[in-house]
Amino acid sequence: MEASFEITLQMVLAVVAGISAQVLAAYLKVVPGIVFLLLFGILLGSDGIGLLHPHLLGTGLEVIVALATAIILFEGGLNLDLRELGKVSLSLQLLVTLGTLITLLGGSMAAHWLGEFPWSIAFLYASIVVVTGPTVVGPLLKQINVDRQVATLLEGEGVLIDPVGAILAFVVLDTILNGDTDPFAAIAGLTIRLGIGAAIGAAGGYLMSLIFKHANFLSFELKNLVVLALLWGLFSLAQMIRTESGVMTTVMAGAVFANSSVPEERLLRRFKGQLTILGVSVLFILLAADLSIASVFALGWGSLGTVLVLMFVVRPINIVLCTWNSDLNWRQKVFLSWVAPRGIVCASIASLFAILLTQRGINGGDAIKALVFLTIIMTVVCQGLTAGLVAKWLSITSKEATGAVIIGCNPLSLLIARFFQERGEPVVLIDTDPESCDRAEAQNLRCLVSSALDTGVLEEAGLASMGTFLAMTNNGEVNFVLAQRAVEEFNPPRVLAVFPRDPQAIKTNNHQVNQAFIPDLAIKTWNEYLKNGRVKLGTTTLNESEFPLQQDRMQTLIAAGELLPLLIERDEYLQVIPVSHQWEAGDRIIYLLHDPRPNLLKRLSGVSQSTRLSLEKLPEVETVYGAKL
Repeated sequence: MEASFEITLQMVLAVVAGISAQVLAAYLKVVPGIVFLLLFGILLGSDGIGLLHPHLLGTGLEVIVALATAIILFEGGLNLDLRELGKVSLSLQLLVTLGTLITLLGGSMAAHWLGEFPWSIAFLYASIVVVTGPTVVGPLLKQINVDRQVATLLEGEGVLIDPVGAILAFVVLDTILNGDTDPFAAIAGLTIRLGIGAAIGAAGGYLMSLIFKHANFLSFELKNLVVLALLWGLFSLAQMIRTESGVMTTVMAGAVFANSSVPEERLLRRFKGQLTILGVSVLFILLAADLSIASVFALGWGSLGTVLVLMFVVRPINIVLCTWNSDLNWRQKVFLSWVAPRGIVCASIASLFAILLTQRGINGGDAIKALVFLTIIMTVVCQGLTAGLVAKWLSITSKEATGAVIIGCNPLSLLIARFFQERGEPVVLIDTDPESCDRAEAQNLRCLVSSALDTGVLEEAGLASMGTFLAMTNNGEVNFVLAQRAVEEFNPPRVLAVFPRDPQAIKTNNHQVNQAFIPDLAIKTWNEYLKNGRVKLGTTTLNESEFPLQQDRMQTLIAAGELLPLLIERDEYLQVIPVSHQWEAGDRIIYLLHDPRPNLLKRLSGVSQSTRLSLEKLPEVETVYGAKL
């Protein structure tokens, strides 16, 4: 009973520490989560306060590593976009093949000549650090928002090189343990494992997609669990047929599933993403807690030089040779040379190899684990903390996402859609009424008819790559619910909805859903104005000298219900105006003015003097971008 409770306590401590590290990283937003995971693990381990003792788990630690790694690599496969990979396919192929060979040779030479490791252990170290860390690269790229071509190459390398590197490492280990140095046998073993894993993974991924598409009697929650059970089953099957082929199986299964046009795939992505965060958190805490800091310091300056050579010599050579004939510019290549952090797969393999080498009486297990963790720490800390600065310095941060998905095909939404369209940005409207969509398509606007405004139609509209989501039907509650769903499932940069200001009408604590245009917008009224031709479309550029006066005049008209600000153009970007938006000098405001002048002034004999003066001083309205009413 005491032993079982001790193991339970170890797992609980690992989970609490791991999630705490992730929460802290999410709050600070400047340090990768793996940094805190390493710190917390070392602090709780035997070299720290001594609360965590992973060796108490026995062989259970190996089981946890294997199953968690399967989920992590499957989630990586889900993120592989074949269309994007096609744009960098040759460079990616070279990184996974030629790049692996360059890292293997360069890393082993550095470890042997600088770290003074025997050739066998040096090759084993180099085979382990061949892999980059997709669980580190992914969050890092989201944080710094680097341009898409570079991001795709880094993500693809991280996911695809993991199984190749992991299998290569086990082939090298098998060679050391069995004394078989035949290179042809090693290459054959690597090829067979990759082939078996790919075949089983492809078949399993296709089976998963069929379950999601046709097993309608299952709830989405149960489908997710079926996929998880099937994933672990495929992993185990591949391992039974050929050891270490399971890592390739998981990646291939995820890639096939993700590119099978599966409805509600994003629900599975969310579920697997959560499991991945949990798995990475627990594994890093346990593995870091089992690390001996004394063994790291015992490595000496030569091992530090080994890691520096890997970062500043081997990686740049790798990128130069693998992207020689690509259309990447020198800035992109420099960034690719700088970013190659190692992660959980390296740590897992190194910890497992240390155990296996020790069991077989071969020296170097603890040293190789210490050197791998030194590599992880240096690459993650140095590159993770500086990647954003390097990207800005090289001017390769991606441009702000453009385009819009608009819910509701009414006169106001059609007008806004035309503005985006005329600037060359993609725009998709969604409505439940086929006649409304017919009117939109008559104006060459893409419109989707959907009886149920669910995640599936949002995915079909391409919301994942759009910059703006705008819900503006006549029902404020529906608008807000749809906006919440857009945030939860797709999280585009800008999510807006037309809904009542009264907190009793719609209760929310989600600050990511912004109220569009003005408080308590009477959307029906303005749609009637548009139908009856009782509005003019205008634009005003706010200048520095008259900014307070211009803003006061427009706010007066907004309060009187005579002016509706629609869009704001700032830094060449066009955005729907949220209620909370602060106007600045230089902004170009596009608005609707109720009724053309001078009839408006004649009709408003009973309005306040301030409103009349605001109308008189407002710049002449004009047609904007050719978007005629």
